[in-house]
Amino acid sequence: MQTILNTITSFTWQQGLMILVGIVLIYLAIKKEMEPSLLLPLGFGVVLVNIPGSGAIETLRILFDAGCGESELFPLLLFIGIGAMIDFGPLLSNPKMLLFGGAAQFGIFFTLMVAVLLGFSVQDAASTAIIAAADGPTAIFVSNYFKSGLGGAVVVAAYSYMALVPMIQPPVIKLMTTKKERMIRMSYVQREVPQVIKIIFPVVVTIVAGIVAPKSISLVGFLMYGNLLRECGVLRSISETAQTALSHIVTIFLGITVAFQMRAESFVRWDTLLVLALGLLGFVFDTIGGVLFAKFLNLFLKKENRFNPMIGAAGISAFPMSSRVVSKMARDEDPYNFILMQATAVNVSGQIASVIAGGLLVSLVDALL
Repeated sequence: MQTILNTITSFTWQQGLMILVGIVLIYLAIKKEMEPSLLLPLGFGVVLVNIPGSGAIETLRILFDAGCGESELFPLLLFIGIGAMIDFGPLLSNPKMLLFGGAAQFGIFFTLMVAVLLGFSVQDAASTAIIAAADGPTAIFVSNYFKSGLGGAVVVAAYSYMALVPMIQPPVIKLMTTKKERMIRMSYVQREVPQVIKIIFPVVVTIVAGIVAPKSISLVGFLMYGNLLRECGVLRSISETAQTALSHIVTIFLGITVAFQMRAESFVRWDTLLVLALGLLGFVFDTIGGVLFAKFLNLFLKKENRFNPMIGAAGISAFPMSSRVVSKMARDEDPYNFILMQATAVNVSGQIASVIAGGLLVSLVDALL
């Protein structure tokens, strides 16, 4: 009885708030199906670590140190599974779409500058800016690399905004485009990509990324390794394992482990709210950057060759949600305007670009320090 009384009397309002946050995350995962594979274990983990005297804290500390703290093991293993799931065919059949993936990372570096101006340390600013990558594993990797105390807020913001892409992007896209631009039709010719190209592609990307941004090599390399398992044609069962069993197991541990950073004493702070606001800002400017890049290219193209500017917004890494959003918006304006394949190619390019951008961010900050 005394133990129960001690537990009750030691409750703080901050712990109560975090337990409520955990319950909300569980609700969103189950009822709204918002990134349930991560938000469910994350939400339950938040409840676990915010009960006074919780015996789970030390266990999760060990898991966190092993998988996220002293190394980036969990995010990297997850990248293998993600790589095995991605079909780069639409991008390889239309390589110029890779440019849009790069342009849509503008929000990362814009948010970095804003965070520094607001007084964040360079490491915390980088950890906050990577939310705009719209890539959960990359966000976890970068925030853990810099040992940021804002890691919990970064993860919550990254995955929450990814799930909210259908709500965030449409108003921004409409603000940046005219109805006439949203109705632009783009021709699409189906091109069969030779298997040898699909096999060579992950190897070439790894080498190029390693030269351009050596710090990104673990991120890009594990992603491309997973894709090579998919495309090589001789390891089908291993590829399927990476896509299913490996990804599921790592996600289970990753979600509940990251919750270790969401203890009330380290999470309920004003800068946490600022991280959430900056993350949203990054998503918005990623979308703006991609759309403006498409509009810029259209200045130099003949009318029949112009891009629908909305596909630029699909350059964020939230795959396949962003490409679906853009495709739906095009059909809403013109029921016979089908740009899904082009948007998918851009969205896939965003997967690569966001990972490379994460590596560039790490290299940039390391150089400054």
